[in-house]
Amino acid sequence: MTSTSHPRLLWTPPESFQEASNMRAFMAWLADSRGLRLDSYAALWQWSVDDIEGFWAALWDYFRVQSPAPYAAVLSGHTMPGARWFEGARINYAEHAFRSASPDHPAMLFQSETQPLTAISWGELERQVAAVAACLRGMGVTAGDRVVAYVGNTPQALVAFLAAASIGAVWSSCSPDFGSPSVIDRFTQIGPKVLFAIDGYQYGGKPFDRRPAVAELQAALPSLEHTIFIPYLDPAAAPDGLQRVTMWADALATPGALQCTPVPFDHPLWVLYSSGTTGMPKPIVHSQGGILLQHLKELHLHLDLKPGDRFFWFSTTGWMMWNLLVGALLVGATVVSYDGSPAYPDMGVLWRLAEQSGMTFFGTSAGYITALMKTEVEPGRDHDLSKLVGVGSTGSPLPPEGFDWVYDHVKPDIWLASVSGGTDVCGCFVSGSPLLPVYSGEIQCRGLGVRAAAYDTDGSPVLGVMGELVIEAPMPSMPIYFWNDPGDARYRESYFELYPGKWRHGDWIVVNERGGVVIYGRSDSTINRQGIRMGTSEIYRAVESVPEVLDSLVIDLEGLGGASYMPLFVMLREGLALDEALTKKIKGAIRSALSPRHVPDEIFAIPDIPRTLSGKKLEVPVKKILAGVPVERAANPDSLKNPELLPFFVELAARLKGRLAG
Repeated sequence: MTSTSHPRLLWTPPESFQEASNMRAFMAWLADSRGLRLDSYAALWQWSVDDIEGFWAALWDYFRVQSPAPYAAVLSGHTMPGARWFEGARINYAEHAFRSASPDHPAMLFQSETQPLTAISWGELERQVAAVAACLRGMGVTAGDRVVAYVGNTPQALVAFLAAASIGAVWSSCSPDFGSPSVIDRFTQIGPKVLFAIDGYQYGGKPFDRRPAVAELQAALPSLEHTIFIPYLDPAAAPDGLQRVTMWADALATPGALQCTPVPFDHPLWVLYSSGTTGMPKPIVHSQGGILLQHLKELHLHLDLKPGDRFFWFSTTGWMMWNLLVGALLVGATVVSYDGSPAYPDMGVLWRLAEQSGMTFFGTSAGYITALMKTEVEPGRDHDLSKLVGVGSTGSPLPPEGFDWVYDHVKPDIWLASVSGGTDVCGCFVSGSPLLPVYSGEIQCRGLGVRAAAYDTDGSPVLGVMGELVIEAPMPSMPIYFWNDPGDARYRESYFELYPGKWRHGDWIVVNERGGVVIYGRSDSTINRQGIRMGTSEIYRAVESVPEVLDSLVIDLEGLGGASYMPLFVMLREGLALDEALTKKIKGAIRSALSPRHVPDEIFAIPDIPRTLSGKKLEVPVKKILAGVPVERAANPDSLKNPELLPFFVELAARLKGRLAG
C-alpha cells in the first residue's frame, strides 16, 4: 500500500509567517550558539535524530531549564526501555509554568454550559495554587504521594494539578463522566492519599450528580486520607454522605506563598492510563523533566505558541490532550478550556467560544471535524475568526475530506496541524511545523528528536510504503515505568516485543519522500483482503463519505478457520433504515474509492459505534468477540462509553460461528 501520489496542496506558510515562527528563531539560535546552519525543517529534523543528545541538550539551554544542580549527562544510553535522561538535574514543572506569568494577558479563559467566559489572571492562579498546595502540605502530602482528581476541564482541575506538581506529588485524573468502576480500576492501582472531587456536572443540558460515585471511590480507596470537595454543578452543594472532607473554599483560604520543590528529572509527574478495553488499564508514569521538555518542544516549536496566544483543545481530564493543553502555561500562552458538550445547544458552540475568546489556536479531534462535515455549520462565515491562526486535529486519522472541510469552511489561509502520538508518551510522534506546507490527508512531519520510521514485514525502514510505526531511539517523555510493574514486564510487552530495543507503537503509517506522514489506523486491526493490507481509516473515509452514514466500524476476521469475512457496522442518521438501496450505495462507495476486494461481506445498522471512554473505536475487542473470545476477556465494559452495545456483537458471534467454520 503506497501513499496518495499527488495529494492536494492546501496551504503554504508565507515567508513572513516562517520568519516570525519560533522554529526559525530556534534555528537561528543554533547557528549562533552551536555553529549549526540548518536551512530547512528536513535538515533540522535529521540533525535532531542523528545527534539525540546534542538536540535535547540544545533544548535545555534554549528554554533555560532551571535546575539548582547540573546534570551529569544528557542520556545514560540508547537502550530501551531503561534510558535515563539528565541525571543529577533537579527541576519542578510548576515553577516553569509560572516563569512566564504576565499581567498583560490571562493565564486561563474558561467557559462551560452554565458559566459564561471567565478570565483568570496569572496572579489569581498563583494565589490559588499556593493556597491549595499549602492545604495539601497540611494534609501531609509530600513528594511522591499520589493526588487524584475526579473533576472536569475546569479552573479547579488546573489549580489542583499545579498545586500537586509544585510539591512533587504525583497527579492522576479521570473525567466525571467515567463511571465509578472505571475510576476505581485506575486509582486503586496507585494508592492515592488525596482525592479532589466535584459534586456533579452538566453535559448536553442535563445535570449529573456524582456524589454517589464519589462515595463509592472513597469506599474503594483504602489509601485515601482526605477528599477536597468542589461544589461545581451546584455552588451550594453539600458533601452529603462523604467522609473526611475539606471544602474547596477552605482549601483556597489556606495561607501560604507558592513554594516549588525541586525533584529529580525522572521524578513522576503524573499517571495516565491505557484504555483498559481488554483488562486493567495500564498506569503509565511520566517524569516531570521528560514532560517539561517534550511539551516545551511541541507547544513552542511545533505548534508555534507565543506568550499571549490563546490555546484551546477540546478535551476532558480523562484524555492526554488535557495534559498537553495545560502545558500552554509553560510557554506563556493562555489556556482556553471548555467544560460541556461540543454539540450543545448546537454544533456551533465551540466556534462561538473561538470568536468570544480571541482564540489563536483551535484544537479538537478528527471525529469532531468529520461530524461537522455532516452539518450546516459554517464557522468562517458565521464567526469572526480573524485572530485564529491554527487548527489542530488528533485522536484518529483525519481523512483528506476533513482537511478540505477546514480550508473550505473555517479559513482558506489557516494552518492545519494534524498531529498523532499517544497517551504512552503524552505527546506527539508526528506533528505540525510552521515551516512546511499542508497537503490534504497528510501530517506535516516527524517530530524533532523523534526517530520515527515505517517498518516493513522484514523489519526494515521504508519510504512511500505502509509499515509499522517504530521509534528507533529514546524520547524523554517515554514512560519511566508502569506503576507496580515488577521487572517492567507489562511495559516491555506493550512496546518492545516485536522489535527488541525499538518501540513499536501499533499504527500503520506511510512516510513519504517529503517527510510527510499518513496514518492508516491501528496495525492490530488491519484489513487484509486477498493479500492486500489496508488501514481501517481508508474504509471509514469511503463509508463516511455517504451522507446517510454518521459513523462506522469495520472488522476483518481474516478467515476464522474458514473463508475470510469482513462485516461493516454503520450508524445512520436518525430516522433512516439500512435498506437494499443504501446497502448498495455504501458498497459502491467502497468499491469506487478502494477496490472490490474491500467491499464488506455484510453491513449491519447499529444504534451507535462502540468506543472507549476516550473516544477510540473498539476495533480489536469487537474483532476478538466476533472471533469467539468470551466478552469478559475481550472487553472491559467499565472502560467503554457505550457497553450496552456489546450483547449485539456476542449474539452476532454466535450466529457467525456456524456459518464461518470449515
